[in-house]
Amino acid sequence: MIIIETHIVPEGTERTRFSDYACEVFISIPSRKGIKNAIKRGDFLIDGVKGETGRWIMPGQRIELMADESTLPKEYMLDLDIVYEDEHLAAIIKPAGIAVNGNSFRTVENSLLRNIKKSLESDALRWPKPVHRLDVPTSGILLIAKTMRAQVALGGQFEKKNIRKIYRAIVQGKIESPGHIDSQVEGRDAATDYSPVRHVRSLKNEWLTLVDLSPLTGRTHQLRRHMAELGHPIAGDTLYGREGDVFKGKGLFLAAVELTFSHPATGEVMTLRIDDPEKFRTYMEREERRWRKYKSE
Repeated sequence: MIIIETHIVPEGTERTRFSDYACEVFISIPSRKGIKNAIKRGDFLIDGVKGETGRWIMPGQRIELMADESTLPKEYMLDLDIVYEDEHLAAIIKPAGIAVNGNSFRTVENSLLRNIKKSLESDALRWPKPVHRLDVPTSGILLIAKTMRAQVALGGQFEKKNIRKIYRAIVQGKIESPGHIDSQVEGRDAATDYSPVRHVRSLKNEWLTLVDLSPLTGRTHQLRRHMAELGHPIAGDTLYGREGDVFKGKGLFLAAVELTFSHPATGEVMTLRIDDPEKFRTYMEREERRWRKYKSE
């Protein structure tokens, strides 16, 4: 067994049951069901003792997630676009509709062995591993650790909110100026900055706005919840969009397009940026074209 994630409960943490707390801070397991199964297997240690579901979390506790690396994952045949790669880490473009990891075979993690070169460093992981999550319907940049050092360092940066993330989204309605939203998500404080990029007219929604979204916290579905709360749900959102107002066949118009972080080995500040998904451009052009045609008639 090896340690794949370590977390120290910070001062000021409210009294919370372990099963609920683990869902918020451990990125290697993407679902509440997965967390509960890991607890049952004894994969979590709290101050060296097997973690129990109902145990109360206290500041200063050391929580470790263990894993058995004796068996390589079964390979999922998915070709990925590589944004960056060196001996310590890689960054890939996660396709929409594919889970990062979890109990399913069809995951990004199970496809990494065929796409990422094994590190030549002495602390190389047996297989590359994602160090954060993106929702299944969300596409975009995903950081991958190739060494234990990178896994720990990048995981720590995400945990301490030292990694700057920018998402690009198309939302319903017109947002005319930058703003900030603070509201709780599942009982926890959540904050998001947003800034409009451009607008187009839409027959169905009057306006569509291309926006940059910067989450300052990392709550479940935070961006989707916050934009819906503002009255500007993300296009294609079947969970938080308005009923009967979802764009079928196009998926969710949300993508992680930029990450800024410190390189785990050199300390160099790196910014990785990708273009918007092609469907963003074609969708906005189509909506604007339909509006103009309607008006001309």
